[in-house]
Amino acid sequence: QVELVESGGGLVQTGGSLRLSCAASKSVPSFYRMGWYRQAPGEQREMVARVTNGVATDYADTVQGRFTISADNAKNTVVLEMNSLKPEDTAVYYCWGYHANYGREFWGQGTQVTVSS
Repeated sequence: QVELVESGGGLVQTGGSLRLSCAASKSVPSFYRMGWYRQAPGEQREMVARVTNGVATDYADTVQGRFTISADNAKNTVVLEMNSLKPEDTAVYYCWGYHANYGREFWGQGTQVTVSS
C-alpha cells in the first residue's frame, strides 16, 4: 500500500509563511500526480496545488502566486511553500496522490493550518 504523511502545519499570523511536507512511501516519480487539498470547516475539500509526473504544476486561483509546490524525488517528498498567508487559508491541508500502479488515489491524515488576523 501507499502511505502519505504530512508535517509542518501550525499557527501563523496574516502575511506569514509555512512549509508543508508530504513524505510518501513510494517514490514521487511513481505517482502520476501528487498534490495538496484543503478543507475549511463547513466547506468542501478543494484542490490547492498539484504536480504531474513530478514536473508540471498547477494551482488554485486563490493561491496562485503565493504558494509553490515542488517535488523532491530523492527524498520521496512533496513540499508546499505557503507565503503571504491569509485568514481564508485556514483549513486542514491534505496530501494527495494518484498512483497508476494501484489505480487509485491515496490521502494523508491532514495537518491543520491556522492563520490569525
